[in-house]
Amino acid sequence: MSSWGKNKLNESGKKSWSMEEAFEKLTTFCAYQERCPWEIRRKLYEKGIKDEQAEKLLAELTAEEYLDEERYARAFARGKFRLKKWGKNRIRMELKMREIAETLIKKGLNEIDPEEYYDTLLTRTEKKWESTQEPDFFKKKYKVTQYLMTKGFEMDLIKEAIEHLISDQTQ
Repeated sequence: MSSWGKNKLNESGKKSWSMEEAFEKLTTFCAYQERCPWEIRRKLYEKGIKDEQAEKLLAELTAEEYLDEERYARAFARGKFRLKKWGKNRIRMELKMREIAETLIKKGLNEIDPEEYYDTLLTRTEKKWESTQEPDFFKKKYKVTQYLMTKGFEMDLIKEAIEHLISDQTQ
């Protein structure tokens, strides 16, 4: 009996996939939303498919255009910025974690409109400033800065946004 039996459980107790079944499931997985090779490898590893077989499946998915790292980087950057309001540093870090090449990360970050980016930063700065209950001005400024840094915004832009907010409030 082949080690690819349909009901064979792998070490983690999960059902393994045959190569044909894996390709079918992965095409659906990739068609649902953009994926990167790192995510596919993780999925395959969970299902007991490793090394050469995993790379063969990745090559097939790439050849049939189910998998495209540049398309993934662009979609990821747009989506995380628009939906989660992440800054470029956070997006870059997440893409690096997913083993996306730096050139593709730059292409992805170029998808973000600079004006929309700065407007989003200003909006987040205002909301956090209003919601931070801190009487000491410098501590409040520090807390807002730390919050925006965790969201992935660049320090120079954060300073600019806070100064803009303060100058608007003093007028």
